[in-house]
Amino acid sequence: MHSIRVEIQDSVFDKVIYFLNNLPKHEVVIVEDKQVSDDWSYLESEIDLGLNSGVSEKSHGQIVDNIKRKYA
Repeated sequence: MHSIRVEIQDSVFDKVIYFLNNLPKHEVVIVEDKQVSDDWSYLESEIDLGLNSGVSEKSHGQIVDNIKRKYA
């Protein structure tokens, strides 16, 4: 069996996963290596990714304030 590491942009991630999921299950195993941290800097960087995607109209500060009110 071979292992490879591929860094995939968010814009094509779903397409790549769809392709891999349609390969024979006994021949391909998907192992996601996504490091998650519990610190605020990680959360803020994820928020910045979302803000730059154009999906949200809220500011960074509004999102962080909402999260702090709800979880902190």
